[in-house]
Amino acid sequence: MLTDCYLPRLGGIEVQVADLSARLVARGHEVEVFTLTPGAVGYGQAETLDGIRVHRLGVRLPRQLLVNPLATRGLRAQLQGFDVAHIHMGVVSPFAYDCSFVTTRMGLPTTMTWHCVLDKAEAAVRAAGVVRRWAHAGMAMNAVSDVAATPLRRIVDGPPVLVLPNGIDVDAWRPSGGRPLLGDGIVRFVSAMRLEARKRPVQLVEAMAKVRAAAPRAGVRLEILGEGSERPKVERAVERLGAQEWVSLPGRVPRDTLKERYAASDVFVSPSVLESFGIAALEARVAGLPIVGRVGSGISEFVTDDVNGFLADDDEELVRRLTTLAVHPSVRARMTAYNLKTDPAQSWDHVVAMAESEYARARALAG
Repeated sequence: MLTDCYLPRLGGIEVQVADLSARLVARGHEVEVFTLTPGAVGYGQAETLDGIRVHRLGVRLPRQLLVNPLATRGLRAQLQGFDVAHIHMGVVSPFAYDCSFVTTRMGLPTTMTWHCVLDKAEAAVRAAGVVRRWAHAGMAMNAVSDVAATPLRRIVDGPPVLVLPNGIDVDAWRPSGGRPLLGDGIVRFVSAMRLEARKRPVQLVEAMAKVRAAAPRAGVRLEILGEGSERPKVERAVERLGAQEWVSLPGRVPRDTLKERYAASDVFVSPSVLESFGIAALEARVAGLPIVGRVGSGISEFVTDDVNGFLADDDEELVRRLTTLAVHPSVRARMTAYNLKTDPAQSWDHVVAMAESEYARARALAG
């Protein structure tokens, strides 16, 4: 596994790479991780986490910046003897980018997973030309959703770009004995995200204020779990809208607490447009919550409109859909029942099998 981001740093890529690595080890594979993320050991050293050898190639920089142009020195020698390289790419992933040159030059079978929606970066990636060359040279390309894969297909222009989704432990997130009936006249909406502009937390608060105005008797509450640079703007929006009594911002919480918050909520909201997958939404879906998000985002991989949630074309429709769920408990109950009885396609058993298939494809492409 070659990734800029890894544990102990917390985020979608970090957790997914760690979970995939652990699942592969459980299947009998030998997995090592090379990352820029600092850990308990110093630069250039390795440690073992949960049975996985983790090579720490980053240096400690202000604001946890993951930059080290010298990280790939000696990497070729370290990768000798491996059967396949799995590179994890985001919009800004300098280490993963450099690793791609190393693995292709040494002829190591390589698969690359894109965890992002390129959006405005698509033109720059196309102009650089290297991703297209990697794909045409035999690198197995995939992305975490069809939404994320679509711009890559335009860029590589020919070789297939498959979908390798994020995985979820269904048993861990599904509530035992069903969901509790809250029955206190309050409708609780919840979201979990990094408080960053692309996740649109301010727009979420504004949308929920319109829902409250449209459904004054519903007792609408909103809880946004997470931290990020947009927190001051979110707090100002809460103050501007006089929403202090019905919006809570507890910050980032551990997984166990997240499960508890989902159990105490009625609806999950994902306001982001540029969402490559939406692992928090998938976790909430398995926990039984109806999911409301935007058309064209990665949550469409596991949300079907008017079946287990709603997909809105724009923010106006988002408000209408949220209002529907606020005032119609029968709709919420129908969607909850579906989510509790129907497993998503992204269970870890399926995802690990798909990953193994991608590794076989990479080896076949490398000849």
